[in-house]
Amino acid sequence: MSGRFAASGRVAIAGFAHSMVDRHADRSLGALTVDVARAAIADAGLTPQQIDGFVTAALFPSAGSHTSRDGVSTVSADWLAQRVATQPRYVAGFQGIGQLPGAVAVAVNAIASGAADYVVVHRALHNPAGGYHDTAVREVAGPQQWTSPQGFGGPLPMIALPYNEYLQRYKADPETMADVVVEARKNGARIPWSYWRDRPLTRARYLADPMVSDPVRRVDCDIPVDGVAAFVLTSAERARDLPHHPVYVAGYANSGPTTRRLPLHWPLDDIMAGGAVTARRLWEATGLGPGDIDLPQLYDGFSPFVYFWLEALGLCPIGEAHRFVRDGGIDSDRTGGLPVLSGGGALGNGRMHGIPQMLECYLQLSRRAGARQRDRATVALAAHSSPHFGGAVLYTAEPD
Repeated sequence: MSGRFAASGRVAIAGFAHSMVDRHADRSLGALTVDVARAAIADAGLTPQQIDGFVTAALFPSAGSHTSRDGVSTVSADWLAQRVATQPRYVAGFQGIGQLPGAVAVAVNAIASGAADYVVVHRALHNPAGGYHDTAVREVAGPQQWTSPQGFGGPLPMIALPYNEYLQRYKADPETMADVVVEARKNGARIPWSYWRDRPLTRARYLADPMVSDPVRRVDCDIPVDGVAAFVLTSAERARDLPHHPVYVAGYANSGPTTRRLPLHWPLDDIMAGGAVTARRLWEATGLGPGDIDLPQLYDGFSPFVYFWLEALGLCPIGEAHRFVRDGGIDSDRTGGLPVLSGGGALGNGRMHGIPQMLECYLQLSRRAGARQRDRATVALAAHSSPHFGGAVLYTAEPD
């Protein structure tokens, strides 16, 4: 995509619903998703018969050997459509990089093109029994038998390496990361459906937490959960006649193909170079820039992502995120603080894979955040995954 996004401000979020977030729900993921989708439809002032589109990103984000079963460990758009709608015209799943921004993009394009009028976008996350990233793989065949690291599996060491690069390159104090996690947990404790509701974290507790892949501590990682969220999107014209203030999609950007590396190797330079491309695409698509964003919601599935996104988006200079954070730059309760985790993020809610960021944008811009409502929130950004391996969506309170 080059130039201004032609459908900017023409599609809006009209309603939402969110389940409680639990380590293990007492109902199947499919049953939970059906109820949440119906609740989102009702919240938008619609009936299931009016919904003619379903979109999701159904990735089961585990590096383990768990079996993926539709309706049990994941919920596809087709599975949900069969149980909620009568005759949907448009059913699609996003399979690329940046799961939730990609799903939003698919839904926006469907509505803007006339392929659907009212689209439910959902994300359903499951925490399987046993270790989340447990794998039964004991040997590797083919070319990767020479390059796949032994005893070095899953995303934790993959994140620890570039984070360690960052600490050494910019002489950053690893204890500063406590401010990121404490901020996320502070805000997550205020969210009624969060797994961490009423359970903030202290700096001392962060520093006492064990290392799982040095310098990444256990609480630097979001906790696997069962949870579902759904949004209803429609055209800006239709949204104006519905009960809630619409939140408009100004544009989106997904990162491009990553540089081919050895397995589980994410060099810091790749992350930042790819992130610069993602940011440039977003600013070109929307005609906006980092100075226009009131509410940047940064992805924090692993806490170092907050540093990477702050710098990739130009919210602080390269190499300065750790000082920005140390000096209170992301304290959402501080006058002048940048509220990058005001919705709690993944660290403050649970592994909801981009939902907390999107939902905080919607709640604040639609003026539905209740006691957490921020006075100035007109332009918001929701980021997902790594800057070089994810995406971002810009939302506005008004169509122009």
